[in-house]
Amino acid sequence: MPSANRDIDPRRRPRQVRAELTRDRILTAAAHVFSEHGYAAGTTNRIAERARVSIGSLYQYFPNKDAVLAELMVRHIDRGAWTHADRLDLSPGTLESVVRALVRDAIDNHRDDPRLLRIMIEEGQLSAELRETITRHGERRVAQVRDVFARHPDVDVRDLDTAVDLVVFTVELNTHRLAAFQQPVAMETFENELVDMVTRYLRGPLR
Repeated sequence: MPSANRDIDPRRRPRQVRAELTRDRILTAAAHVFSEHGYAAGTTNRIAERARVSIGSLYQYFPNKDAVLAELMVRHIDRGAWTHADRLDLSPGTLESVVRALVRDAIDNHRDDPRLLRIMIEEGQLSAELRETITRHGERRVAQVRDVFARHPDVDVRDLDTAVDLVVFTVELNTHRLAAFQQPVAMETFENELVDMVTRYLRGPLR
């Protein structure tokens, strides 16, 4: 993900419901425009037209389309919590199903709009809010996974913190690659192979 080379932080944070709805409409329109036309042709004029707002109204909230994309990325990342981690069965013999739940959750979070996801990866720039969101999400995701692995009796690794970082990065990176770049592998095959790889690693060298 490239670094920011100009101002991409939002200009205005809505304080009223009507303003928040306008901002949401702009972001929804931008997601459609980027997916349909690509990033180069996804101009602020097209976004404003799709959102049915004036170009001046759009610029009240965002200085440019890079800022719009950065905010879409913030929202994408914020939707990525492992929502059912607290409901998992952590009894002996369930490690594979626990890992599958983690992998499937990552897949579900990235399958909605592969073209937009690819644009985010290739064109997205780091606003201050996006940097904060990435850090916050990463810490939350790692904490969730660490809590699950720490309580599971079948996890046998030399260093739990390192293992959690490796697993989270491996699952997230490969899921992004599959979803955004349409790898020539069936989703079921990808899920099974990734689950097998992570499960074997977590069980330790002697199992």
